[in-house]
Amino acid sequence: MIRIERVTRKYGDLVAVADVSLNIERGEIVGLLGHNGAGKTTLMKMLTGYLEPSEGDIVVGGHNVVQDRLAVQRQIGYMPENAPLYPEMEVEDYLLMMANLRDLPPEKRGRAVAVAVERTGLQNHVTRPIGHLSKGFRQRVGLAQAIVHEPSLLVLDEPTNGLDPVQIQSIRELIQQLGQEATIILSTHIMQEVEAVCDRVLVMIDGRLSADSPLDSLLHSDTVLLSVKGAKDVSAALSKVQGVEAVREVGADPRHDDASTWAIDHEEGATVAPGVLELADKEGWTVLSIGPEQRTLEFVFRSLQAEHVAKQEAVA
Repeated sequence: MIRIERVTRKYGDLVAVADVSLNIERGEIVGLLGHNGAGKTTLMKMLTGYLEPSEGDIVVGGHNVVQDRLAVQRQIGYMPENAPLYPEMEVEDYLLMMANLRDLPPEKRGRAVAVAVERTGLQNHVTRPIGHLSKGFRQRVGLAQAIVHEPSLLVLDEPTNGLDPVQIQSIRELIQQLGQEATIILSTHIMQEVEAVCDRVLVMIDGRLSADSPLDSLLHSDTVLLSVKGAKDVSAALSKVQGVEAVREVGADPRHDDASTWAIDHEEGATVAPGVLELADKEGWTVLSIGPEQRTLEFVFRSLQAEHVAKQEAVA
């Protein structure tokens, strides 16, 4: 569906996106994650044909974005962070206008608008001026204009930005429904957004693609967290844990101030808890807790950020 090959975008001396390559298959819901200024929006604007890459190629549905922009844009529904809504227009009139701009035949526009309105829950608001709607419903209008032509690719930039928790949940459910029929790229800096709706995660840091993985794989961990009491010589204790079968590495868990909470990295698929508990009993340590590490996207992102900073410092 999408092929991005060695794409770079520069603004003068500023490199906003640097040498990004990836493929996205039809039917995936992909989360594009990164801090503000990481290059997410620039990448999405290039994908939709709004910007041209300084280097590299982007192909959507067999069409090159630069060489055949209109053919690409006909396949795409795009909801920018601040959707271009006209507050004085009624919802239905605005959506009919967007259907017209998307080259839908006149005889199909009414039906297309009706379907988009129903899918976004706007049935009771079609005759209201957009400017009179709450922010949550304005977001729904922005989403409705993006799907009115039934695109095969839906590109959403911060679709729940500024919404309250109830509105956020509603939009998430809608995105999951739309994902049954279209490929979706969801750009956000909100980790929970990606965890809630995405199958795959792309992480951008300072314009570079730092991770590209299925969500389950990214959150998978071969680490056990052990909290003990009574280990007087921590260095010696860590060395002894290192000797347990299938343990690859052990050290103090940086997420805890207490030096007696340790992260034990083990071989994939191995069970190390029995051996660790046996060692603790032998050494006279009191085990306060032991269990698999529960990773979050926030933890993964911070780890990637730390690795990126370390690499930058090493180069400097």
